[in-house]
Amino acid sequence: MSFSVHPITPTFAAEIGDLDLSAPLGEAEFAALDDAFNTYSVLVFPDQRLDDDAQMAFSARFGPLETTIQKLRKGVKLRVGPKFADVSNLDADNEILAEDSERRHFNSGNRLWHTDSSFRILPAKCSLLYARSIPPTGGQTEFADLRAAYDALPAAMKARLEGLVAEHSITESRAKIGYDQFTEGEIEALPRAPQVVVRTHPGSQRRTLYLASHAARIFGMDDGDGKALLAELIAHATQRQFLYSHRWRANDLVVWDDRCTMHRGLPFDDLRYKRDMRRTTVEDVAPTCEQEGIPAEQFAAAE
Repeated sequence: MSFSVHPITPTFAAEIGDLDLSAPLGEAEFAALDDAFNTYSVLVFPDQRLDDDAQMAFSARFGPLETTIQKLRKGVKLRVGPKFADVSNLDADNEILAEDSERRHFNSGNRLWHTDSSFRILPAKCSLLYARSIPPTGGQTEFADLRAAYDALPAAMKARLEGLVAEHSITESRAKIGYDQFTEGEIEALPRAPQVVVRTHPGSQRRTLYLASHAARIFGMDDGDGKALLAELIAHATQRQFLYSHRWRANDLVVWDDRCTMHRGLPFDDLRYKRDMRRTTVEDVAPTCEQEGIPAEQFAAAE
């Protein structure tokens, strides 16, 4: 193995040293990196010099790349390519978004605990976020270890959660911040998605919670009871002992596993400082219900 692994905690989050991601990785080298990814869930690659092509090329080693949902939004002018989620406070002309900007309001939903693309029928496997420029203070990203959070649940709760399926939707998470500007066409393009509440992580074979602010209800439960259970699980999973907080440095690339983590961005003075960050997102291999052997058709019929 030509790179070094520096765990931040024994089982969650690690820094990777002695690796230049702008150059192609050999098969054995990537396999060793994938092993580290399956162990630590969050990998930090400091001081990388990546253009968009290099970031996409490295990301594609993990699987097919998603197209950003902003491509589906009416009237949105993309600042970066369609394979990037623009996690920035910049408009198409690289100027700071106005205080009353629709996109600024939409992006504030990233401050809720969430899992990328859990609102898609085919959710995300992993995300890769690259920091081109960062504010001098604030703007950290917090990550929650959902495998450790599952392990810490009482046996009775684990039994209660087996086989439960939640409905995820981008409109749900944005409603929580008061955003309601989706068109009918946008809602049709992003239908609500059934996702299991507990799944087996394929890389480590550990059981893990699968949660997000996008989760609206649990099928087969009273809506109020389902929302209360989801809120209880998110509160449990985001206790201090399950978290890693990343303080960004310019040229950091952070890769996280969307199958077994949640994350949220912390505020910064986004009307004063420019923040240019670009995320590539890799598709999972199949919907979560399919991976857990649960027929999803029954949940489509429950609409």
